[in-house]
Amino acid sequence: MRRSPALDLQALRGAADQAFSRTAGAPLVGGNAVRILRDATENYPAWEAAIASAERSIHIEMYIFHRDAVGRRFVDLLAARARAGVDVRVIYDWFGAGVGAALGLFRPLIRAGGQVRPFNPPTIGNALGWLRRNHRKLITVDGRIAFVSGLCIGQAWVGDPKKGREPWRDTGLEIIGPAVAHAEASFAESWLLAGGSELDVPDPADIPPAGTVNLRLIPTEPFTANLLRLDLLVGTVARRSLWITDAYFMGTGPYMEALMRAAADGVDVRLLLPRESDVGWTVPIARSLYRPLLEAGVRIFEWNGTMVHAKTAVADSRWARIGSTNLNLNSWIGNWELDVAIEDVGVARTLEEHFLEDLERSTEVVLTSPRRPRRLHLRQYGRYGSRRRVARTMSGVGRTLGAAVTGNRPLESVEISPVLLLAALLTIVAVVGIVMPQVLAWPVAIIAGWLAVTLVVDAWQLWRRSKK
Repeated sequence: MRRSPALDLQALRGAADQAFSRTAGAPLVGGNAVRILRDATENYPAWEAAIASAERSIHIEMYIFHRDAVGRRFVDLLAARARAGVDVRVIYDWFGAGVGAALGLFRPLIRAGGQVRPFNPPTIGNALGWLRRNHRKLITVDGRIAFVSGLCIGQAWVGDPKKGREPWRDTGLEIIGPAVAHAEASFAESWLLAGGSELDVPDPADIPPAGTVNLRLIPTEPFTANLLRLDLLVGTVARRSLWITDAYFMGTGPYMEALMRAAADGVDVRLLLPRESDVGWTVPIARSLYRPLLEAGVRIFEWNGTMVHAKTAVADSRWARIGSTNLNLNSWIGNWELDVAIEDVGVARTLEEHFLEDLERSTEVVLTSPRRPRRLHLRQYGRYGSRRRVARTMSGVGRTLGAAVTGNRPLESVEISPVLLLAALLTIVAVVGIVMPQVLAWPVAIIAGWLAVTLVVDAWQLWRRSKK
């Protein structure tokens, strides 16, 4: 018996849902209301209103919590709710938050009864494990509302008009509905890893539907690569368009290949990346990857403002991703990250509208004449144009060094400075090694000793557990 087209379409949709669920490691959750929030001007007021309305619990998992006017404002608001009897729990990344905690940023909150825990601080027993970062940005309130974003808490997202620093461009979203239970579960796992006690997590079935949006909340951990697999899948299945905004782009070979093949197949692939960055050396790293993308038909734009920090993607006016994961190996496989993949036409179209508006403040990077194939050119896109190009001093060290040493590809003109810098650094290391070998020997000895102590501690702990 021949199956009807309707049954074939239903089977195809079921297979697609299964593929996305297995790839992302997260189920599709329906019945949610979602609101996209742009920049601190929309995100911070929404966060503060939700926190101020909290009656039972406030959970915050935040990579950066700066000790500045913005950070202190949030701490004071959290302290006020803690004094009112609300259970306030905060996880901050010890590296991302810097010295703020040591200088007393969270002291008013702790005195008010709130609980604050650093994530993965360095200890003797974990050697270099503390280099893995908790890069998530999550806020949940009363198990009824959740915020997932690329924004952290700090003055940079607000800007500083006196110093001519514009607010950072960033994107977050508000979620109401059953998916909030998954956000609470994600926080509960991180709270345990940070040394906290086990938390009660709501059942998604107990949270009534609030809208019609289907989404997947995707918490990733080191070496799981859930988002990398999902990004590769979306790059493969996109049929008409794939528009991406990223803050620290350093695409892997497979991901670059996915973008190039999509563009060569007629998909409208666009990248919006920073022209200036708080981590300056990432800009020339990204630029060293431009040529093969441009030659394949990918369009690349650089943001003319202070910093574009958003991590978003939208495909075929139907699928969108917003969260904390950057398109580089550190985010894909090294960090704890949190993203939301949304399957909704309305949300996707809103994100597309925002992307097109952002292009009006961007400069397009194009290849110049085919007769001069090694040059890249910044072409103004939109009415704002370019302010200035800031000289960068570092570049894609691994990629450039590998190409220079192995000759596996021709070097680009944008890599002149990185090559010279690498040569200078290696010369310095060589001279120091000859003249003062102890300067190099001591760090190696310290690292080796630290690793040895870590292994001994691990072996001792394993031996103790085996005797119980």
